[in-house]
Amino acid sequence: VQLQASGGGLVQAGGSLRLSCAASGRTLSRRNMAWFRQAPGKEREFVAGITGTALNTAYADSVKGRFTISRDNDKNTVYLQMSSLKPEDTAVYYCAMAIPYYGDIIPRPRQRYNYWGQGTLVTVSS
Repeated sequence: VQLQASGGGLVQAGGSLRLSCAASGRTLSRRNMAWFRQAPGKEREFVAGITGTALNTAYADSVKGRFTISRDNDKNTVYLQMSSLKPEDTAVYYCAMAIPYYGDIIPRPRQRYNYWGQGTLVTVSS
């Protein structure tokens, strides 16, 4: 399985970006997908997750109301729409796929995810 993340870049505070994560080698349908991020000197943290059916989503408190995770199973792609960006959102963003079936539960620990993309850098200037 390969996950290819894209869409990062430099944006001013208050701006928006949309990240994409395209899967190859395995369909991502029915798999929980998530976005994590890692800022310099910090641990990788959960940002948002979505179930295989897209019926359930979950967000870190720090991004709730500003970020939206979605998926297009026909395109084998997951998205992260980021709005009202803040300098503290600056990080490398990673998409991840969980292989075990978690049903309606969206796991947050990174250890629950089996495949990772290479990361895309988001820099928010003040």
